[in-house]
Amino acid sequence: MKNGETPAAPAPRRVRVTATGISGGAAPFPVSRELDEQSEVGELVIGSLIRSQLRLALVVGGGFLLILLSVPVLLAFLPVIADLSMFGVPAPWILLGVGVYPLVIGCGMLYVLSAQRNENRYRDLVDGR
Repeated sequence: MKNGETPAAPAPRRVRVTATGISGGAAPFPVSRELDEQSEVGELVIGSLIRSQLRLALVVGGGFLLILLSVPVLLAFLPVIADLSMFGVPAPWILLGVGVYPLVIGCGMLYVLSAQRNENRYRDLVDGR
């Protein structure tokens, strides 16, 4: 310092400004908000639910048709069954008339339970559980 000069003021300290009140990085962005805003993520989530429900419907429907179509194939390879009758009613009629109902009920129950499971997974994702 030379005579008559005032001492220089110290340089200001650098201050790092950060967000407060947020733990672990960025603020959470719930999936329900993505759905409301119709963003790409929301469309992806909804598309995923639609694809899983479609896949389920095709698998259950295909399985039902496969089992139902196996009756004529069974009768073609085992003609002895076609010759049987119960109470005067041919066995193929009984198979198709009575045996199909438990199959329909079973496929329906399988579909409903699986569809509910898919929707519960979707709801859990949207609710953030």
